[in-house]
Amino acid sequence: MTAGPRLVCVPGLGLRDDAWAPTIAALGLHEAVVQHLPGFGVRATPDDDLTPAALGARLAAGLAEESRPTVLMGHSASSQIVVHAAALIPHLISAVVLVGPTTDPRAASWPRLVARWFRNVVWEPPWQVPILARCYRRTGLGWMLRAMGAARRDDIRVALSSVRCPVLVVRGPHDHISPAYWARDLASTAPPGSAAVTLAKGAHMVPLTHGDLLAAAVAEFLDAR
Repeated sequence: MTAGPRLVCVPGLGLRDDAWAPTIAALGLHEAVVQHLPGFGVRATPDDDLTPAALGARLAAGLAEESRPTVLMGHSASSQIVVHAAALIPHLISAVVLVGPTTDPRAASWPRLVARWFRNVVWEPPWQVPILARCYRRTGLGWMLRAMGAARRDDIRVALSSVRCPVLVVRGPHDHISPAYWARDLASTAPPGSAAVTLAKGAHMVPLTHGDLLAAAVAEFLDAR
């Protein structure tokens, strides 16, 4: 990848740095950081507002203080957060990458979310279970449910319509949480130059399980900007 803005990655719901590590390593960037937020890297508190809009505003405020050109990358429910942030500080965001973004309105209810999760989990490699268990234990399942409850009521397309930079939507071919039609829908809502890509392998956890493939797709997209 050519030199350019720094990359700021937000972990998916309940996850930490571990989940982005393979992708960041494959990108080989010096200017790549993982930004934690309540429920997304650190345990929340009763005072935290866990709605994607509130967490996006929190992320945007921190980035605005540093005032540096940035590429934002989110995974799963944190995709909604980075879209809200990008809409608030368009002058600082040069591109947005959404990996397995939630929440498809066709599956916003708890029963449909759970059903899609079960369809997805059979495609995930078992070796990642200890990593995920450690992350989820630190975050707390109660806080995760609260954050997901807020995320499933947030239509990412509303905030995405205010984003001014190109957006890459990436998913694994076996990602039943973020289907191909949903990725295409989001890319069509985003500004010109946006794209939807399905990788050759993987399900919902591609930042962890197929970091090399994800990094190649991201690098190609950013190098074309």
